[in-house]
Amino acid sequence: MPNFDLDFFVIGGGSGGVRAARFAADRGARVALAEQGKLGGTCVNAGCIPKKLFAYASHFSDDFHDSAGFGWVPPEPSFNWTTLLAHKDAEIARLNVAYERILRAARVDIVPARARIVDPHTVEAGGRRYSTAHILVAVGGRPMLPGIPGVKGAITSDEAFHLKELPHRLVIVGGGYIAVEFASIFNGLGVSATVLYRGDRLLRTFDPDVGSFLAEQMSAKGVQFRFMRQIERIQAGPPLRCRLDDGSELETDAVMFATGRIPHTADMGLEQAGVLTGADGVILVDELFQTNVPSIHAIGDCVGRAQLTPVALAEGMVVAERLFGKGLRTVNYDIVPTAVFSNPSVAAVGLSEPAARARGHDVTIFRTTFTPLKHRLSESGERMLLKLVVDRPSDRVLGVHMVGADAGEIIQGFAVALTCGATKRQFDATLGIHPTAAEEFVTMREAIAVAG
Repeated sequence: MPNFDLDFFVIGGGSGGVRAARFAADRGARVALAEQGKLGGTCVNAGCIPKKLFAYASHFSDDFHDSAGFGWVPPEPSFNWTTLLAHKDAEIARLNVAYERILRAARVDIVPARARIVDPHTVEAGGRRYSTAHILVAVGGRPMLPGIPGVKGAITSDEAFHLKELPHRLVIVGGGYIAVEFASIFNGLGVSATVLYRGDRLLRTFDPDVGSFLAEQMSAKGVQFRFMRQIERIQAGPPLRCRLDDGSELETDAVMFATGRIPHTADMGLEQAGVLTGADGVILVDELFQTNVPSIHAIGDCVGRAQLTPVALAEGMVVAERLFGKGLRTVNYDIVPTAVFSNPSVAAVGLSEPAARARGHDVTIFRTTFTPLKHRLSESGERMLLKLVVDRPSDRVLGVHMVGADAGEIIQGFAVALTCGATKRQFDATLGIHPTAAEEFVTMREAIAVAG
């Protein structure tokens, strides 16, 4: 039996890597974790946490406006961007310390350096080589920029969290969750936001009704959209001039690209160790997150499955438990609840209507749109969408989709129901909480479309 320095070396201190390292150490494994940046990964430092804090901040403009319909006469509000940045940074610093404390409490050796794989059982980090029985790659991803003239003058979501001042005008390129979240955020903070997207609807990985409905609601709040358009070049300013593929130009103070993320796997020794990778450096793994090199495993954004923090956590647990526990965990990608913190917010769990049909399900669709009670008095005009995708022969609910306030909070509970295999009859037999928006999910009785 080889005599290794360690049982488990984790490369990457994001949510998935930290969870896997902690679990393995709790089971008696000798564990080290290397992270060249701040602990917490994308989620804590440049993703979920700061984004959600910004989203909270952006909603207050609506709240001030809506309060008038309920009898309040608020003073004219003013917003201080510097204050928000300082408070956001303080919260992230607190979480960085918390992650370090968790790892040290589990007796994980933290290596604050960039790590490279030397061979299937050797990692080099911080000027030292570590021999290890198993390696876990959990390095996450980074924003992608297109190769167009002038792109160096643009920013990504990483830089958006640290802008010294708010732009008056902002062009956001992309139609996915990062694009719509930041469009809503900056619009709510008083920035004139324009979204350019090469597709014909937002959130193409979600149910089509969701993307179309969200665009309508965001447009009503002042976000401008230009679909089927791309930037061909950016001319330096100020102001910046964006030349589009139809020959038109847009003047703006800043351009933000939200056109996807790619794995942060370049030049880390994967090829040298014989690990197979795919497009953009995605690490190829099997259903248990093992690469073609048996001692090397990978999870999270760098394996190109569902780029979500809870998914990375679940994947990390599969690896750690298989190596150091009973090996009973799996990840069901069919039931992954997810939320988009746009304004209004979006959440979904399960299959979209097209995905269900593509898998051969004979589906029944239940859908409703309405004005929530709050907005009967606020007169904002904001509406809500709720949709169920049901397998007609079995009556099992395959997907739950929502656009509206607190969508993430509501859909989380329905994720439990889908995990348990709930049927539409069970939804119908469930008492609603009145008056709430969520009760609509258990009161929809008439199908609006049935597969033939």
